[in-house]
Amino acid sequence: MPRGETIVSTVPAGPVGVLEGPRGKLTKLLSLARFMAWQQGRRIAVTDSKSHCVRSPAASQTVDSVNVENGAGTDFDPHLQAEFDRCQTRIGYQFKSLALLRSALTHASGAQHRLASNERLEFLGDAILGAVVCEILFRRYPEYLEGELTKIKSVVVSRQTCAKISDGLGLKEFLILGKGMTTHPTIPMSLLADVFESLVAAIYLDGGDEAARQFIVRHMGPEIELAAGGDHGGNYKSVLQQLAQREYGMTPTYQLLDEKGPDHSKCFKIAAQVGRNRYQPSWGRNKKEAEQRAALNALSELSGEPVPFPSD
Repeated sequence: MPRGETIVSTVPAGPVGVLEGPRGKLTKLLSLARFMAWQQGRRIAVTDSKSHCVRSPAASQTVDSVNVENGAGTDFDPHLQAEFDRCQTRIGYQFKSLALLRSALTHASGAQHRLASNERLEFLGDAILGAVVCEILFRRYPEYLEGELTKIKSVVVSRQTCAKISDGLGLKEFLILGKGMTTHPTIPMSLLADVFESLVAAIYLDGGDEAARQFIVRHMGPEIELAAGGDHGGNYKSVLQQLAQREYGMTPTYQLLDEKGPDHSKCFKIAAQVGRNRYQPSWGRNKKEAEQRAALNALSELSGEPVPFPSD
């Protein structure tokens, strides 16, 4: 091959194997990040003297170059560079690739096309956030049953919590929005939640597993302590109601499906329902207990976890 010829590989760099041990599941999940970078159109261009990571022209009308060896970021205009510097100070992390930070902060309304927005980073960040929080809970609370861990997780990784952290960090100051969004008097909470998850993914892609973990622990740690402290007193109905009203604009209802036993010792089978979605029912020694268990079943299903109180 003639000297100086450039070879472009569309295969993600590095192994995608799964490590054995307690972190195996998380490692498998986080390995998706390599594909994330590839799917967004980033390619590895190998030359004689150095390697560069560039965004595919098909994915953007401009080509942002990032030197993989020395971590130099894309050149931006001075005003944007200053804003990025303020944002990095605010979140407590310095990016090697400012292109990743820009992607994380770019709402679909402010992007040339949706693939240039933070939507895909949000998808990855949501998965990473859930996995890291689950591992923290598993290790920090060895005496908690699965149902208790599920309840805490559902609160900690909720969009309300993510939006709360984004708001506290003042991330709305740095969002890249379209003209239609900038005319709104307030930034939607859903958008603030999205940008936090996008930052989690961007930090992982930029700095790796440990950098993402430190960011999550630093900002989610107090929320974990708050949720584990039992502010809701084990009132799963209250947690479900807050979640349903926030995410779906609806109040849960509880359906009595069956009852059995003598009058002095009846058991009740009740299911929680949000809109048209009915979740797995649970038996209880009284209606109150059955409703609380049904609410926890619903929270578990909404979090993608096995239900703690199967009825069959």
